[in-house]
Amino acid sequence: QVQLVESGGELVQTGGSLRLSCAASGRTISIYVMGWFRQAPGKDREFVATINLSGSNTYYAESVRGRFTISRDNAKNTVYLQMNSLKSEDTAVYYCAASRRGFTMQGDRYDYWGQGTQVTVSS
Repeated sequence: QVQLVESGGELVQTGGSLRLSCAASGRTISIYVMGWFRQAPGKDREFVATINLSGSNTYYAESVRGRFTISRDNAKNTVYLQMNSLKSEDTAVYYCAASRRGFTMQGDRYDYWGQGTQVTVSS
């Protein structure tokens, strides 16, 4: 079993940048596909980005493509989400998740979840 703890969320102005981190413990993340999801108030959770085991392949939601970058450091057991050109619609709680069930954007195929970190983008 792996435990995930997100950090880095805060209040930022429109157009700003943030880097979220997801630190894992209990097991190496090298055996997991890792993903980021987010949930805004009153909305369903949505997929943001995913990265394969080695970090050689990534996939993004259309709404963040070109602005966000997911990366991983298996040696540090940490996954990152670099967020640039932030918009008000990026405001949400951001969750990282781990999957043993393949490279996927489907939340129900992720086995482990963190507690989330709040990102608020204000104009």
